[in-house]
Amino acid sequence: MASPDAGMEYGRFTERGEFTIFVWKLGFMETSFTGHIVDIAGKRTYPGTIICRDGIIVDIVEFRDSAGLPEGALHYLPGLTDAHVHIESSMMTPVNFAKVAVTHGVVGAVSDPHEIVNVLGREGLDFMVRNARCTRFNVCWGLPSCVPSSHLESAGAEIGAAETAELIRRDDISYLSEMMNYPGVIGRDAEVTGKIAAAKEAGKPVDGHAPGLLGEDLAKYVSAGISTDHECTTLEEARQRIALGMKVIVREGSAARNFGALAKIVSEAPEMTMLCSDDRHPDDLVAGHIDTLVRHGIAMGIPVWDMLKAAAVNPVLHYRTGSGLMQTGDRATFIAVDNLKDFNVRQTVMDGHVVYDAAGGGLVESGLMLQEPHAETPNRFKAGRISEGDIALTLPGTDLPSPESTKVKAIVAYDGELLTGKEEIPVRELQERQAQKIVVYNRYGRKEPQVGYIRGFSLENGAIASSVAHDSHNIVATGSSDAEIVRAINAIVDAKGGIAVSDSSGVDILPLPIAGIMSDRTAGEISARYRELDRRAKQLGCRFRAPFITLSFMALPVIPSLKLTDKGLVDVDAFGFTEVLSRQD
Repeated sequence: MASPDAGMEYGRFTERGEFTIFVWKLGFMETSFTGHIVDIAGKRTYPGTIICRDGIIVDIVEFRDSAGLPEGALHYLPGLTDAHVHIESSMMTPVNFAKVAVTHGVVGAVSDPHEIVNVLGREGLDFMVRNARCTRFNVCWGLPSCVPSSHLESAGAEIGAAETAELIRRDDISYLSEMMNYPGVIGRDAEVTGKIAAAKEAGKPVDGHAPGLLGEDLAKYVSAGISTDHECTTLEEARQRIALGMKVIVREGSAARNFGALAKIVSEAPEMTMLCSDDRHPDDLVAGHIDTLVRHGIAMGIPVWDMLKAAAVNPVLHYRTGSGLMQTGDRATFIAVDNLKDFNVRQTVMDGHVVYDAAGGGLVESGLMLQEPHAETPNRFKAGRISEGDIALTLPGTDLPSPESTKVKAIVAYDGELLTGKEEIPVRELQERQAQKIVVYNRYGRKEPQVGYIRGFSLENGAIASSVAHDSHNIVATGSSDAEIVRAINAIVDAKGGIAVSDSSGVDILPLPIAGIMSDRTAGEISARYRELDRRAKQLGCRFRAPFITLSFMALPVIPSLKLTDKGLVDVDAFGFTEVLSRQD
């Protein structure tokens, strides 16, 4: 449609009854949104109109009463922010992530790109920033603090204190991402303290990652200048952090689902809490995002104002995201919901442009996109194919008539948790205890695979494998037999990245050509393929809600208690390597 003449004014009623006025003056577009204005700070709603010009809120007019509101008028409030997420875990590019997020009223993400940076270094960071700039979606980028996460694994890149001091000063970097090396923080390791000092000097906050840390060690960790933690799983952990002045980011991801256990902390300390998804796989992201947490919290009886403060206000203030709080002078970025109980997102507005309209057909791509992204598939993948002999594991004593004295240390995986247990299992009981091999294979060079045992996946007549393996993203696989494990791994090697299922019917794979962890396909395409692989994994006997994302954390040596990396079996509690063989008399 051609633009009206300058100074011409016209209006229209939307399908929801809002009246929108467009005025072209000196090339500026003025829009207005009328409905119930949600004042989170004042804990009230009032009838009014938000007037926007050139992407900025220039006025919010309060009506004397609601008589002038159309029937079914919507509730307008600041947009939601995911306070800690790795966009790469959605397997989508930032552009495609944004296209899904805005449909859930999420206008911004505090994003730590340490997945792709562990693979590609600075090249990966620049790719993410460049791709996100093609949209109006507000990404607050962090600089990964642990590349690699520790000395216990091999990554594709390394960022030390000197490079951190350089990169943290960039205008497109807003904070230092989760400091996972908590032993290094407590012990005042020079590299670790150097990175934290660089962030402080740049005036940027430091995110934490300290699962299970309590008492004196926690106090030392917080005193280093770390301001948040998203790893709490109990109220006691959350309360201790808040008492020390640390903000708690309540997580509900695809594998780690802690909202139910921690929801109470939102009402106990609404000024000190935020909400996040952390790692959310494509099928879960399509189904819901931070909006789902707000609905759950309200249904649990948490005051709506506390939930909205955690979801829409605190991340903006803590990270200085720039998306605004729906006040005069802020960016015209906000959302509309049907009411503050059901909290169904009906509209998302960014910079004065409607980017999602539930009544008008859904995603308004022309409003969200600023330009089309370049077709890029940066990657680093040098691993070669392997054979069954490469993952054979001979345990001393197993050829004896009574191998009761021979035990192995096995990882115990739990549904909905990133934490793992550790057990000592007699070799003769491996099968009956449903302990199976787990393999981690370095994808950056020609190294031998590392082999251990894991219990919990319970796969029958098949295997699953993935090159999404936090944080270094080597290949991780588990299964019922060496043959199936090898087939799944080799499919990923051939594709140079992906997630795969192997069984008697063959191998099925979702290729991930971008750094071996993401696809340039749309959310719908990725989600459909992922759901099919998830279904097949569960047909093999796995009862985990999210088999692949649970598998992806079995190689992360900074979350207790026992993990396997490309360098060997890691006792995270001792922060060192241990032998698979437990004891032999």
